[in-house]
Amino acid sequence: MSITVRPAVAADYDDVARLTRAAYLHGGHLTEADAYLERLGDAAHRAEHAMLWVAELDGKVAGAVTLTLAGGPYADIARPGELEFRMLAVDPAVQRSGVGRALVRAIIDHARNLDGIDAVSLTTGSDWWRAHRLYESLGFVHVPERDWTVPGTAIRLWVFRLEV
Repeated sequence: MSITVRPAVAADYDDVARLTRAAYLHGGHLTEADAYLERLGDAAHRAEHAMLWVAELDGKVAGAVTLTLAGGPYADIARPGELEFRMLAVDPAVQRSGVGRALVRAIIDHARNLDGIDAVSLTTGSDWWRAHRLYESLGFVHVPERDWTVPGTAIRLWVFRLEV
């Protein structure tokens, strides 16, 4: 089993949209009625306004993630000096195969090579326990004073951070 992480290209966008929507629906994080699914599925917009990466498992796109810096259109919680990642998703058919871990490790390695970046930050659902375990196993720490609620909802999001 071989996992390769690389920047997404236009030919990947349909796969990114499909697997991201599927991952959020499969995980019970959203329903088909949620408008946020549209934003998740707009891979071309993500690639144009942030960094969009994919993970290939044996040559097939199996995961995706969006990276951004403070002040970018996709930044939710990044502060100056932080690389934020969002919308991490792994195709439900291959979850628990190491794809998500490979994406996060690649993000950490990338952050360590960026001038002016001293941390990686992310937001995750307060009840997304499997994601919490992954992030904590890679050294991320929950930063409760930065947790927030999605405006107009009762959805509580937790912030995790890793100094690099």
